[in-house]
Amino acid sequence: MKKHILPAIKLTALCIVFLTIVYPISIWAIAQLSPNQGKGDLIKHNNKTYYANIGQSFSTDQYFNSRPSAVDYNAAGSGGSNKGPSNEEYLKQIQARIDTILMKNPGIVKSDIPADLVTASGSGLDPNFSVQAAKIQVKRIAKIRNIDEVKINNLITQNTEKPVIGLFGPEKINVLQLNIALDQLSGK
Repeated sequence: MKKHILPAIKLTALCIVFLTIVYPISIWAIAQLSPNQGKGDLIKHNNKTYYANIGQSFSTDQYFNSRPSAVDYNAAGSGGSNKGPSNEEYLKQIQARIDTILMKNPGIVKSDIPADLVTASGSGLDPNFSVQAAKIQVKRIAKIRNIDEVKINNLITQNTEKPVIGLFGPEKINVLQLNIALDQLSGK
């Protein structure tokens, strides 16, 4: 038994030192070499600082509305809703989101609404949405801001991120960056 306990204690001590001291310090040191010293992708707009890689809440009519969040956009508590498609409460929540989109964006039909505008991501903090999610909101924003729809569509095209090396993932748009560009377009 002594033959097994001593190596186990040594391994435990080694793991404690490595996993609580060496590894965290190594990751911290690498982060110091990155832009913003590991503090994330920061964007300053209208004297406020935002994280570009964390979803922000946009629900007013003059902006592109963001993807719903299961954690109310709280980065300290990332997580999904964990409700399945047979959960009645979840289905009511989805239907309420669909009704809101249809009310705010006259002229679109339910089948035009992409899933990412009515469902939260797995983390609840996805900063991106699909190109389709942006396009169905163009008429509303153009009317409220009195901007030509063509200019807003060009803005969508300029802010669309292509798949990695043209293969991995869908086209997507960072909602915060798109709304900042929209403010700049309309002179706010």
